[in-house]
Amino acid sequence: MQNQPIYKKEFIALMASLMSIVAISIDALLPALPEIGAAFNVTNPAENQKLITMIFLGLGFGQLIFGPLSDSFGRKPMVYIGFAIFVIASFICITTKSFEMMIFGRILQGIGLSSPRTISIAMIRDSFSGDLMAKILSIVVMFFILIPIVAPTFGQLLLNLFDWQTIFYANVIFGAFILLWFWKRQPETLTKQKRIKFTPTIFLTGLKEFIRYKEAVAFTLTSGFITGSFMVYLSTSQQIFQVQYDLGELFPYIFASTAFAVGFSTFTNSRFVMRFGSYNIAYYATIAFFAVSLLYVILFYSGVNPSLPVLMLFFLMQFFAIGFLFGNYRSLAMQPLGHIAGIGAAINGFVSTVMAVPIANYIGSFVTTSVLPLFIGFSVFGFLALLIFVFLKLSNR
Repeated sequence: MQNQPIYKKEFIALMASLMSIVAISIDALLPALPEIGAAFNVTNPAENQKLITMIFLGLGFGQLIFGPLSDSFGRKPMVYIGFAIFVIASFICITTKSFEMMIFGRILQGIGLSSPRTISIAMIRDSFSGDLMAKILSIVVMFFILIPIVAPTFGQLLLNLFDWQTIFYANVIFGAFILLWFWKRQPETLTKQKRIKFTPTIFLTGLKEFIRYKEAVAFTLTSGFITGSFMVYLSTSQQIFQVQYDLGELFPYIFASTAFAVGFSTFTNSRFVMRFGSYNIAYYATIAFFAVSLLYVILFYSGVNPSLPVLMLFFLMQFFAIGFLFGNYRSLAMQPLGHIAGIGAAINGFVSTVMAVPIANYIGSFVTTSVLPLFIGFSVFGFLALLIFVFLKLSNR
C-alpha cells in the first residue's frame, strides 16, 4: 500500500472521470424533464422527479453486485461489464414509448453506472489509506461535483439544438471515451494474490466483516442522510427554479452556482484535510450543515419563499458545508475496510443510496409551492448525522 503523500495526477483524473459518467448521466437530463414528461403524457410534474431518483436506486443495488465481484475477479473487468449494461439501458431509454419502461431504463442505467462509481472508490482504497485517502477522495469528489456546473447547460444546449434523446447518445459517447482511456492507461490495482476466492456467500461474509467496524457503519449512515438530503435538491431543483421562481432557461446557470459552492469546498477540504484530519473537518461541517438549514426553517417557517438572492445565499452556505462531508464521510467509512475494499465500497454505497432514495421521494413530494420542506429535510437529517457523531465520541471515551 502506498502511504506516503505521492500520487499520480492521471490516476486522480481517471477516477474522477469514472465517477463523472454518473454525474453527467444524472445532471444533463435535468433541463429535459418537462419535455420527457410531455413526450410520455405525464400530467404530474412530481412524476418527472423519478427520472432522477430512480437511477440512484439502480446505483444502490448495482454496487452489491459489482463490489463483491471485483474483490474476486479484479476491478477493471467489472468496469467494462457495468459500462455495457449502461449502454443497453441508454438505448432502452431512447427507444421506449412507455414512461414505465423509461423508469426501468433509468434504474438499469444506475445498475451499470454503479460499477465505475464503486470500483473507483475501491481502487483508491487499494492504493491509499488514512487522511491521504481522504485527500484523494476529496479531489476526486471535487471533479465529480464540478460536472453539475456544466452538465445542465450542456443538456440544455443539446435540447435546444436537437431533442432529449440526444442527451442519452452524448452520455454514451462521453462514457466510451473515458472507458478507452481507462483501458489503455490504468493498471489493475487488486493483484491476484490479494483477491478473495469467489463463493456464493462472499457478500454475506463481507457484510459480517463490515458490521464489525462501528465507524464504517456510522459513517455509512451519515452518508445516507446527507446524500438523501442532497438528492432531494437534485430531483426538485428544476421545479424550484423554473416553476416556483419562473427562471426559465436561466436554470442551468443557477444550478451551476450551487454546484460551484460544493466544488470549491471539496477543493478546500483537499488542501486542509492532511492538517486537521478528516474526522474533525467532517464533525464541524456537520454542525454547519445543521445550523444553516435550521436557521432557514426558523426565518421562513411560514412557507413563503424568500427572494432569489436570499435563497441562493442559504443554498450556497448549505452546499459549501456539504462539500466537506461527501469525501470525508466516505473516507472515514472505508478506512477500516482495506482488506475488503470492493465489498466495503459496495455496502457503503448501497446502504447510503438506498437510504437516500426514499428520503428524496418523500420530501420531494412536498416541494411543490415552497422550498421550506427541502430545508426541513436538511435540518432533520443534519441533526441525525450530528447525533451519530455524538454517539461515536461517547463510545470512544
